[in-house]
Amino acid sequence: MQTFLIDRMATPVGELVLIADEQDRLRAIDWTDHQARLMKLLNTHYRADRFQLRERRNPGGLTEAMQRYFSGELAVIDRLPVMTAGTEFQRTVWQQLRQIPCGEILTYGELAKRIGRPTASRAVGMANGSNPISIVVPCHRVIGSQGALTGYAGGVQRKQWLLQHEGYLPKALL
Repeated sequence: MQTFLIDRMATPVGELVLIADEQDRLRAIDWTDHQARLMKLLNTHYRADRFQLRERRNPGGLTEAMQRYFSGELAVIDRLPVMTAGTEFQRTVWQQLRQIPCGEILTYGELAKRIGRPTASRAVGMANGSNPISIVVPCHRVIGSQGALTGYAGGVQRKQWLLQHEGYLPKALL
């Protein structure tokens, strides 16, 4: 049985839940108001009988790193170790998400092209939506083909805030 370490932290846009493994790799990040969805996702990927959660403050320095991100040290998330379950296709999409530079965006169609599946923009959207490690695996940097801020599980307002925080959206749009 795996042990996952859980911590919580305040951010300017709500409380965040961080889950790491004992090797200090992020397994999941989500907002506490979506914790039920997070637990369902963990149960889907790891089966409830195969993991247990244990509270631990700042596992592997990950909470501190996320605090630095929210304080403006944006590049800190680029170096954080992650580990995910999911299908091979999902993991391919999630790996490509980490290649989107801070302050930039892609459309679902552009992301599909980058993974060599140019007609799979809907499948890319589904994989993006099931990303267990939001912010660090920056699914918020993917937008609709017409520039719409769609598809962020934490809510469009948080997506707007994150994009503005990273320098993509000017404050006047918010």
